[in-house]
Amino acid sequence: MKHVIKEKRLAHDLTQEQLSERVGVSRQTIISLESGKYKASLVLAHKLAQVFNCYIEELFIFEEDENI
Repeated sequence: MKHVIKEKRLAHDLTQEQLSERVGVSRQTIISLESGKYKASLVLAHKLAQVFNCYIEELFIFEEDENI
């Protein structure tokens, strides 16, 4: 699954630390999420969408070859 979390974070002028504090996770979780080593839970995806004032679907993009 592709995502645009890093792009949204930078557009909102947030550090990884600031974003982690806003959504209640560790900075390491944000690092892992941005690098693709971790997939966000639905709760975390919702919190990220709230921070960026967008829909979850705008943050996480399913690719054609993925099983839904």
